[in-house]
Amino acid sequence: MTVNLIETVDQASASRRIFLRNAGFAASGLGAIAMVGMSAHAKADPGQDVNIMQGALALEHEGIAAYQLAGASGLLTPGTLKIALVFMGHHQQHRDSLMALISKAGRNPVKPKTDAEYTQVLNLGTLKSEGDVVALATRLERGATNAYAGQIAALQDRKLAHLFGQLATDEAVHWTTLNNALGQPIQAKAYLFG
Repeated sequence: MTVNLIETVDQASASRRIFLRNAGFAASGLGAIAMVGMSAHAKADPGQDVNIMQGALALEHEGIAAYQLAGASGLLTPGTLKIALVFMGHHQQHRDSLMALISKAGRNPVKPKTDAEYTQVLNLGTLKSEGDVVALATRLERGATNAYAGQIAALQDRKLAHLFGQLATDEAVHWTTLNNALGQPIQAKAYLFG
């Protein structure tokens, strides 16, 4: 399966109507596992926002590793690799913002796992084609979108809630691009994330 993500991005950029028509969204995903247990209805405590940021940082580490390891697999065509590197760059910027905020709050940011751990957790050894890589990235981006959108109400700091809205939006753009490249249908049900 050859997935031409550059063509997909160019088409999405050409017309807002085309982009919206082709945008597909789904609920739930693998990356949301990192946020399990952080309920929006939990009692407020001073470290709650930092704990939520730590979970988000773990998600960003996972996204960076997935794009980095999949990109090095040799399974991606040059056009798909180019888009994967753009998305990885977004995740790196997200990571840097979260690490700075966690450090500013006086805590040590969570460290990434090893490449071997990510390979095992994400089942990267099972990827055999570009289509497999894009399908995995699509699931991870959907999970990240759900995780961020689902945590906004739990955040006490409104500026941090705004940041999580921005992060969720970036993840939704990633998901939409990848989902469209896979040719997945647009889901008819609203409230697709969070």
